[in-house]
Amino acid sequence: MTEINLLEKYPKTKRDLKARGEEKTDEIRSVARKFEKDFFDGDRKYGYGGFTYNSRFWSEVVKDFINYYDLQPGNKIFDIGSAKGFMLYDLNQAMPELILKGIDISNYAVAHTIKGVREFNFVGDVRDLSMYKDDEFDLVICINTVHNLPIDECKRAISEIQRIGKHAFITMDAWNTDEEKEAMMAWNLTAKTMMSVLDWKKLFDEVGYKGDYYWFMP
Repeated sequence: MTEINLLEKYPKTKRDLKARGEEKTDEIRSVARKFEKDFFDGDRKYGYGGFTYNSRFWSEVVKDFINYYDLQPGNKIFDIGSAKGFMLYDLNQAMPELILKGIDISNYAVAHTIKGVREFNFVGDVRDLSMYKDDEFDLVICINTVHNLPIDECKRAISEIQRIGKHAFITMDAWNTDEEKEAMMAWNLTAKTMMSVLDWKKLFDEVGYKGDYYWFMP
């Protein structure tokens, strides 16, 4: 189990935490948590405000995944929370011989999967991975997805990710300091489980997670 920032090359965007914190309402959170058109391509207050492919986001990141996990042609990669398949697309561009699969809870996102990887991307739920065998995938990637569940479902999901992947990498909302916690509370729209880095590590130990991990901090 290694704490490693494999998203180091993912471009960082400037976030207006004050405006976000003042704007959020229960209604806005409810709409965002449906993870449908409003979240991806609706008004910015509900989520991305337009979720479109740009090679600068994932093309360099996937190279670090390939190098770190020494991925080889024929390896099976599972992206949980794949949305419109942008990471799948760049993995396919970097190493077409990989066997790719993605799932996302959003019917809208999957229906709008980027051309070229639609055959790899499906509607699915991290809470139900029972159809996959132990160690079925060489690498399971789950970025900023598990924390959208209540804590008991988080635990089950992380245990299942551990079970089906020979290697795994997950990220979730977290903080180290009170200032970082305040920023997270202002920014977050969808997460139902947010904890300190220390508490997340305790949870990993509790469920027996031995994969790699990192954090999202606005």
